Amino acid sequence: MHITPSLDESAVVRSHAASRPFTTPRFDAGDLAFQLTEPGEDQRWSTWPATTPSERGPMPRPDWLVTDAAAIDTELGVVKTGKEADVNLIERAVPGAEPGTPGQSVLLAAKRYRGSEHSQFHRSNIYTEGRGTRRSRDARAVAKSSTFGREVARVQWAYAEFEALKRLTELGASVPYPVQVGGTEVLMEFIGDGRVAAPRLAQVRATPGELRELFQQIVEFTRTLARSGLAHGDLSPYNLLVHDGRVVAIDLPQVVDLVSNPQGFDLLHRDCVNVCDWFSRQRLECDADELFSELIAEVYR
Repeated sequence: MHITPSLDESAVVRSHAASRPFTTPRFDAGDLAFQLTEPGEDQRWSTWPATTPSERGPMPRPDWLVTDAAAIDTELGVVKTGKEADVNLIERAVPGAEPGTPGQSVLLAAKRYRGSEHSQFHRSNIYTEGRGTRRSRDARAVAKSSTFGREVARVQWAYAEFEALKRLTELGASVPYPVQVGGTEVLMEFIGDGRVAAPRLAQVRATPGELRELFQQIVEFTRTLARSGLAHGDLSPYNLLVHDGRVVAIDLPQVVDLVSNPQGFDLLHRDCVNVCDWFSRQRLECDADELFSELIAEVYR
């Protein structure tokens, strides 16, 4: 289910494009708004035109998505920092026909895998068992953890997350819509109100009835994956968002194939334990082994 890109040095160099002030996209000569507007501080031209069709989200694309080459991306701040990646909030907006007038805009979450200068970047090898790397040179570099290998790993994890989001979106699972991927940056739907991100499940205080509804949504999410032979692999109350009563799963680069990964069923069982332990602490009856058995049945249906 994962597509691992074949990389060389030039591809790794291009992976730094997301951190540049802005790039020069393609545009039509007749687009006056594009010609007259220049990115300011903490802005860049939209990176959408620089992506290939395979680096864009699945069809049909949502109505809110801005794909105009005249759009400008504006950095609005950090949403979340982590050992492996930071999530920033950006606004992608098209200027109005007249200076100062509003145009179409959307808020996006930009997940950026951190550079080789951050030695904390690490993902357990148990998630990558069963996955192939097309170039043996890349695989050797990653295994040796050379500077080039760490850059390769960053790009591979970004693309793995994007491919997982695409696959789960197509399955109808509750995940953020994946907008695009480029280098080490994944742009996706921002889940929240205004500029405030939705809380994690671990932060939610709910009534018994609300807890039952949230639990059922998580069960349905895991069933959707299991029917396709997949498991989240790192499911917990900290990577499940709750927005307007809807549970949305995030942090997906480690999604595992239950058949090709020798650790797949162990990771699926751990997902069940993590979820049920939290709900049990909220005094909602939940049996991890029972949930695991139900999911195994879905896998072999």
